[in-house]
Amino acid sequence: MQRFDAALLIVACTALPAAAQIGNPAGMQPSTPETRPGVPAPGHPNTQDRLFVQLAGAGNLAEVQAARLADSKARNDDTKRLARHMVQDHTAANERLEALAQRSGIPMPTDVAPEHRAMRERLEAIDGATFDLEYLRGQLVDHQKTVQLLQWHLSFGQEAELLRFSAALLPQILQHLEMVQVLLSGQTGTPPQGLAAAAGAAPR
Repeated sequence: MQRFDAALLIVACTALPAAAQIGNPAGMQPSTPETRPGVPAPGHPNTQDRLFVQLAGAGNLAEVQAARLADSKARNDDTKRLARHMVQDHTAANERLEALAQRSGIPMPTDVAPEHRAMRERLEAIDGATFDLEYLRGQLVDHQKTVQLLQWHLSFGQEAELLRFSAALLPQILQHLEMVQVLLSGQTGTPPQGLAAAAGAAPR
């Protein structure tokens, strides 16, 4: 995993205004030092850490499922290459997350969220160029949400290893987001948006 890049985080915040507006996807209050019985000591998993594991773990499962489908159904070779990249990165991320969660006594999700199940069903029902565009649009939304989730966890989480995991994963997710933006731009004929426009980059 890459080291946390503060400059890249600044780019994300400016390129994705929705993150600033939505923020805190779990609707949680900021964590503050507590002395009440039952509140975890600093450095130990708190409620936000546990919710993060559930959301991030389910998200990784969904990414791998959608990417495997795209690898078999996509018409565009670049879309297929992106899908294979997603399988590799999100499988590795989930394996790392699972190890950290087990060490912290946090259960991992065993299935995807209903919204991802519905998206997979929509993708299974379409083919050709329409499939490619719907897959990429779904990836755009999912990776924007993942950036928000990681930023939220870095602000409100507490367990040290999980926080390091989020910090290391954020630049990779931003890179995925940039790749998706570039591919969408190429397939729709529209100018690059967000990170892709800021970086002027092509898929790696």
